[in-house]
Amino acid sequence: MRLVSPGPLAVLRACGTICMAADASGPPVRSSVGPALLTAALSTFAPHQSIAGQCAAFLDGSPDAFHATASACARLDAAGFTCLDERDVWSKGKIKPGGKYYYTRNRSCLVAFAVGGKYEPGNGFKVIGGHQDSPNLRIKPKSKRGGSGCLQLDAECYGGGLWHTWFDRDLSLSGRVMVRTEGGGVAQRLVKIDRAVCRVPTLCIHLQSAEEREAFKINKEDHLQPILALEAKKALSGLAADGADDEEGEAAWADGQEPILLGLLAEELGVAVDDILDFECSLHDTQTAAI
Repeated sequence: MRLVSPGPLAVLRACGTICMAADASGPPVRSSVGPALLTAALSTFAPHQSIAGQCAAFLDGSPDAFHATASACARLDAAGFTCLDERDVWSKGKIKPGGKYYYTRNRSCLVAFAVGGKYEPGNGFKVIGGHQDSPNLRIKPKSKRGGSGCLQLDAECYGGGLWHTWFDRDLSLSGRVMVRTEGGGVAQRLVKIDRAVCRVPTLCIHLQSAEEREAFKINKEDHLQPILALEAKKALSGLAADGADDEEGEAAWADGQEPILLGLLAEELGVAVDDILDFECSLHDTQTAAI
């Protein structure tokens, strides 16, 4: 990790070796810098470590837009914001000067605002916008895919990602799932599986020449389809067979889904496979954020 002090010197510690660079972008050179200078550099970072830790925790809890919205809502609740419903009438005293409010749409969009203590109708306002989604591999509406005797999920690229960084990582699933309730209604449930369940593999190094590795170009449709872990199949082989007696419409949807995927989601949510009606899920790296 590179730590930049207020001055032009950057102090680095890598593999137990202390190095110095003329500036933050220059190449490190070996030096006999003592522990005191490293301690001084670390002390400049210490006041910000709590904020960095909170950021890391937010990233770990927000692998997709739905979880990012839920994480942000929790922080707003803790900060004293009031949750509003878009379907309510806000003109009857709900919005007051000095108040802090937020509302969500589709559980993937969040709008938060604070009203100034001296605000009057007709005054101006300031808007800051951003997005809480990020490039990832998203499971297609029909998730079942097979090839080379492997259990695969059919995924698509969402956004403009650095797709070469997705290879050979322990990946898992997160998103939202529509489930049938006891009263016959439909409820949205967030799901986040923290253990590794799939991987996008590359060919092992000794089966490729240096020229082939250099010339490798990613085909998004063929090279980025994740393979499900075989252990998941063994553990959930019983669950995968639970949804055999669905009604005709639901059976048509289920026929396009990988049974092991439905079993994973059902196990994580504590529901029957038959009760899963739809889902919007994407892949995320199981490695947690680090400072």
